[in-house]
Amino acid sequence: MAPAAQGQAMPARERAMLDRALANEYNATQDATHPMRYELAKTSPHWSATKRICETKDGDVARLIALNGKPLSPTDEQKEEARLNGLLSDPGKQKRRKQAEGEDTGRVLKVLRALPAAFVYQDAGAGESPTGKVEKFTFKPNPGFSPPDLETQALTEMAGELWIDPAHLRVVRLEGHLQQDVDFGWGILGRLNKDGWIVIEQADVGGGQWRIAHFQMAMSGRVVWKTRVFDTTEDETGYEPVPAGLGYQKAIELLRADK
Repeated sequence: MAPAAQGQAMPARERAMLDRALANEYNATQDATHPMRYELAKTSPHWSATKRICETKDGDVARLIALNGKPLSPTDEQKEEARLNGLLSDPGKQKRRKQAEGEDTGRVLKVLRALPAAFVYQDAGAGESPTGKVEKFTFKPNPGFSPPDLETQALTEMAGELWIDPAHLRVVRLEGHLQQDVDFGWGILGRLNKDGWIVIEQADVGGGQWRIAHFQMAMSGRVVWKTRVFDTTEDETGYEPVPAGLGYQKAIELLRADK
């Protein structure tokens, strides 16, 4: 990864800390050697869902356990069991899910790879987070950055703040705000409207493993010819390690045993 674009007053120590932390995030995204299971609570203005998720060598497996804050009804429970049975009887479904996850990871890696060059960073001083001391950095678009793909297009209009754990050199929090509308595909495929924002928080969940604990996005825009609103909050809790090399069939057994 290229060194982060810097403002005039960036001290060498803070510059090195920033570059190392961003490199660590990029490398960690590619590390699949420490699988875990956890609970994901996803909410939007009109609904909420809670799932238990288990990471495996075959891709993630999820089991829905609650809708709108209530346990599944008998009918919904039967549907969920039928869905899991379908995964067991048709390995191709899980294979396609793993492929989709790989594509998602590829998009994330494109963004992470671009972060050092996409922004001009300034040291904002030391601070405190709920988990301890942090070093804060502000960022704004780097006018010299040319996005190489659609995934990094939004970075050209985003400004915000980045918090780094100086002891572990990991990103604790990223908050970004769109300063202007962002067009994709020459305005044909879609557009994200200005004033949208995103927050990502992560923490050490045990054994030196850092995972996302909170994600929130509030954005609106046009996808093809339809106007869409993306207003989502995700909270991940209860991380526990599972054996490396775990297959998805065994993961379904574990999720069912968690009932």
